[in-house]
Formats: sequence, structure tokens, C-alpha cells
Amino acid sequence: MRILLVDDDKNLSDVIAEQLEKEGYHTDCCYDGEIGLHYALNQEHSYDIILLDRMLPIIDGMTILKAMRQKKIATPVLMMTALGELDDKVEGLDCGADDYLVKPFYTRELLARIRALTRRQADVVKSDNPNVYGLTLYPEARRLEYHDQVLLLTPKESELMKAFLEKPEKTHSRSELLWQIWGSTVEDGNVDNYIYFLRKRLRELGCPVVIKSVYGTGYRLEEQV
Repeated sequence: MRILLVDDDKNLSDVIAEQLEKEGYHTDCCYDGEIGLHYALNQEHSYDIILLDRMLPIIDGMTILKAMRQKKIATPVLMMTALGELDDKVEGLDCGADDYLVKPFYTRELLARIRALTRRQADVVKSDNPNVYGLTLYPEARRLEYHDQVLLLTPKESELMKAFLEKPEKTHSRSELLWQIWGSTVEDGNVDNYIYFLRKRLRELGCPVVIKSVYGTGYRLEEQV
């Protein structure tokens, strides 16, 4: 699991990052809001959780959070801040934070909240009928719907579409998709061919969702505005 930690207190960040690494979490640290914003909005990093301080140099945490949600980046955000008044908590949660932790806090509580967010995210991923950007997939029937438009997919198209819809913020590599869908190392062309098929399907539905090629990395689902 990859975690982005954005906090201008370098000593605190180092302590938290060390504890997270001991728990098996890969952690990237940013110490100002400008760099934090860059990493938070760059979906190629595919962070599972973002730990975000509210009061940051250059760009504050609330601005980062709002920018993420405006771009429909659904990565869970745990806001960590010394601003602990009720109105502060309500504002943070209303702007899209998934949890709000007031400083100072115990590392054990932070780890427990991260585990809770992880479980919550897993429940979303395991949804029987994933729904993203107005697209709904019914895997058992291999039916893809967008508003009142319906298409039937082939088995592999359905499995590939499910992978994208379950983690829309993630950039999927070819090798990852090969193992997940085909279960073996077959030629990369299999993935490319089915990506081509799915792109045609999405155009047939008339929806503003595309499968974007990320150079040197793989593919990601995006909504065109």
C-alpha cells in the first residue's frame, strides 16, 4: 500500500513515515503544499491513502483537498491538523476528507484510522456492480450501462472493464492487467486489442469516459469534461 504524507513538520513526518514503513506501508513525504498538490493530483503515483496537514506553506491542505475532489480523484484523505474545533472538522469533512484527526495524536490511533480507511476502500472495490462516472457494470450479465444506453460485453471485455471501474483513479500497467484478466504472461497485444474494443464500446454508449494511454506506464479511466 502506498501512502502520501503531506506535512510541513519534517520531524513529525519522519516519525510517522518510519512507523508506517514498519507496518508495511510505502510512504512518500512532502513538506509544502505546492509539492503536495503535484503528487496528490498526479494519478500515476496511485496512492491508496493521503495523510494531509491542513496548514501548509505555499498552498494549504484544504485547497489540495478541493482540487482533488474537483478532478474526481477519490483517493481517501485523512486530514491531520491542530485545528480541532467542531466547525473546522465539519468544513474538512464537507470538502471531501474521509477522516479528520486532531494533533497531537497517538501513532496507534493514526494506524487504526488508516486500517479503517483501508477496509472501507476495500468494501467499495468489492461492490457487486461497480459504478463510476455514470457507468454501471453488471459483471454476471456482462452488461454495461450509461443512463438509458446498454451494451453487452464479451467475458474478457467485462473483466477488463471491471478492473478499470473498481479502481478508476489507478493507472493499470499492461503486465498487471495480463495477470489479472488472463492469469498468465501472454503477449501484450492481447491487452492493447481489448483496450481498443472497450474504447469503441464506450463511444457506442455515447459517454464522456475514455481509457487514456499513460506513456510508459499503462492505461487509466478518465472522464472528459
